[in-house]
Amino acid sequence: MAPRLFALDHAFPQPVVEQLAMLFEHEARLVPIQDVDPEMPELDDWEVLLALHHDARSWDGLITTDAGMLSLARELWVLMRTRLSLVVTQDSGDDPVRATGLLFVHLSAVCKRTSPTVPQLWRLRAREQGPVDPMDQVKSAAEHRNVSVGDFMAEGELSWQAFQRNPLSA
Repeated sequence: MAPRLFALDHAFPQPVVEQLAMLFEHEARLVPIQDVDPEMPELDDWEVLLALHHDARSWDGLITTDAGMLSLARELWVLMRTRLSLVVTQDSGDDPVRATGLLFVHLSAVCKRTSPTVPQLWRLRAREQGPVDPMDQVKSAAEHRNVSVGDFMAEGELSWQAFQRNPLSA
């Protein structure tokens, strides 16, 4: 299968994208919208989708950080009619590096499941998480192994002498 062809909005840092894209060259080709056409960054989002639809190349879709598109009737109408995929890195705020990381975490799955005959919307998310109490993890691991917490912890216990020794010191 040929690599998927996606236009990439201007919010993604090109030096970072270029380096990471090399790892996915058999799955995706990511083209900054200004390289599709120098006037494309000046277009409204719906016009970008329509321009991709009318371009001589067979575009699979647009990748953007603009989640605002998801509440605009014209953008969604054009997406449905063009049968493109719209990939939105949500919850990345104004952090282009976070958006880029989010994109590359999900890029393989997007490429495998994108269809040129069905419009698709991909909302890529990364939930921020707080810390987990290590004791909760100990309890979960012990339960998974069907042993008591005490027995589980005894399996990993070090002697006081071993605990006092720095593994890096001679």
